[in-house]
Amino acid sequence: MNKKAISILLTAAMGVSVLAAGTVTVSAAEKKDKYVIGMSQCNLGEPWRVAMNDQIAMAAEKHPEFEVIFADAAQDNSKQIADIENFVQMGVDLIITSPNEATPLTNAVSAAYDAGIPVILLDRKIDGDKYTQFIGADNVDMGRIAGEYVADTLLPDGGKVCEIKGLEGTSGGIDRDNGFREGIKKNDKIEIVAVNNADWLREKAITVAEEMLQTNDEIDLFLALNDPMAEGAYIAAKNAGREGDILFVGFDGLPTPDGGIRSVMDGRLSMTQVYPTGGTEAIESAYQLLVEGKELDKTLTLTSEIVIPDNAEELLEKFGGSAE
Repeated sequence: MNKKAISILLTAAMGVSVLAAGTVTVSAAEKKDKYVIGMSQCNLGEPWRVAMNDQIAMAAEKHPEFEVIFADAAQDNSKQIADIENFVQMGVDLIITSPNEATPLTNAVSAAYDAGIPVILLDRKIDGDKYTQFIGADNVDMGRIAGEYVADTLLPDGGKVCEIKGLEGTSGGIDRDNGFREGIKKNDKIEIVAVNNADWLREKAITVAEEMLQTNDEIDLFLALNDPMAEGAYIAAKNAGREGDILFVGFDGLPTPDGGIRSVMDGRLSMTQVYPTGGTEAIESAYQLLVEGKELDKTLTLTSEIVIPDNAEELLEKFGGSAE
């Protein structure tokens, strides 16, 4: 069921730090020949999430005792709730999930956890702490870094910013937005003049950006909470003949031909950040928990890297991309 459209491994070359926000003690279970892992993905419309599934599949191939079943919620909370409930009914040994939205998915994830099934949250959180481990980068910090770079380097004399958010209610999007707003506070001449959601999708971002361009004669920078939406804003600005007057900032930094690192190298984006998917780490945690019976820290924080024109080519090579 996994679509191996992208064969990359971002996190293999990436440092990982652990925040000991609490540990989960798990007793070693009886040794089994086969462990079934259910992976509930919130959507596969984002290239970054396709990469996450690919990394999970590739990491699981190294462990013959693991079988991973993938489910795609296609940004539908009800579908994802049903997917998780189905995994519980199947009696899977562990669930990995990226919740579409935090609050609507909380009960389903909590119920699985209460039923004795370990749950690893990947990239996105739920309300409360009924999960085994959360794996992800610090989105507040990433947003703050982007805001400070805009304030200090891209718009040191101030300017007008249009922000394109992802799906409302996702923890990562909320954190990136809060961090960005905190980061730009150091420059009181920067003003956010328009905000709208594009659900993390490039095509929707084109429409959102077109509306912003029509209603704002002066835009100095588009801040999009992922690279596909930043690309959508660039396309809209180019269609309006205004791309030369506007800067574009995104997040994710995939090293693929259509990813954010190449967008920085090609001059469409002024900045992005490599955001590790955590797919490899999720399988490593599953192995430690299920096979080795080890304790898992409640939080596993992945490191990110800033991508700007000065280092984009170097990072492309570091994370397995091709300069051709």
